[in-house]
Amino acid sequence: MTSDDPAPLGPAPDLGPPPGAALTAFDLPLTRLHLGDPLRWLAAGWRDFRRCPGLGLFYGGCFVAMGWLLMLVFRHAPAYTLALSAGFLLVGPFLCTGLYHASRALERGERPSLAASLWAWRERPGSMALFGGALLILEMLWGRAALIVFALSFDGMPDFKGSLLALLDPQNLGFITAYVGVGSVFAGLIYAVSAVSIPLLLDRPADAITAALVSLRLVLTQTGVMLAWAALIVVLVVLAMLPGFLGLLVIGPVLGHASWHAYRSAVGAPGTAGG
Repeated sequence: MTSDDPAPLGPAPDLGPPPGAALTAFDLPLTRLHLGDPLRWLAAGWRDFRRCPGLGLFYGGCFVAMGWLLMLVFRHAPAYTLALSAGFLLVGPFLCTGLYHASRALERGERPSLAASLWAWRERPGSMALFGGALLILEMLWGRAALIVFALSFDGMPDFKGSLLALLDPQNLGFITAYVGVGSVFAGLIYAVSAVSIPLLLDRPADAITAALVSLRLVLTQTGVMLAWAALIVVLVVLAMLPGFLGLLVIGPVLGHASWHAYRSAVGAPGTAGG
C-alpha cells in the first residue's frame, strides 16, 4: 500500500436516516423495559397532570361527556354499547393527542397551551387521519362481529340489562366464550398497533403504517410489560367509569400523560442501540 492509497475503513456507523427523512419501522430501536415501568409511567403522568391541571381537566371533561353520549346513543343497541365501550378504552391514545402534546411541552421545559394542544394533530394531519380511519374500521368490524355473536346466540336482541345478565349467566357459556373471544381478538389487535403509535406520529417523521409496525414490534417483543400496562389501563378506566364516568375526569388525562412517557421510555432515537 502506498502513501497515496486511502486507508482502509471499517463499517460505517449507523447514523439513522438523514434529517427530515421518513422513518421506517426498523429505524427506531426499542428499549428494554421492566415490569415496574408501568407504575413509573403512571407516576410521571400524575406529575404532568398536576403541572397543568386546567388542561387535563378539560380533556377529562371530554372523556366524561363522551362516556355519557356513548351510553345515550347506544342504549337501544346493547351489543354495540358493550363492544364500543370496550373499544373506547383502547382508542384512547388517539383521543389523547393534546395530552401527548402537553407532556412533550413539559419535557422541553415549555408551558403547555390548551389552544396548541387542540391543534396538535395538524403536525401530522395525513398520518393521523389515516391511522384514525384504520382504528375506526377496526371498531366497526368489532361492533359488527359482536352483533353477529348476539344474533346467533339469542332469538332477537336483548335490551341493555338483558345483555349484561346474559354475559353473567353461566348457562350461556357458549355465548360468553364466543363474545369474549371475538372481543379479545379485536382488543388485542387494536392495542398492539396503537400502544405507542399516536405519540410516535406526533413526535417523529413517521407514517401511519410505520408507527403501527413499531407499536406491534414493541408489544410482540416485550409482551409481559405491555400486557401489564394494558391491564393497568383497563383496571383504572373501569374503576373510573363506575361513578357515572366521573372518574375519567382525572384518570383519563393522567393515563394520557402516562402514555406519552410509555412511548418515550420504550422507543429510542434513530441510530441508538436498543436495550
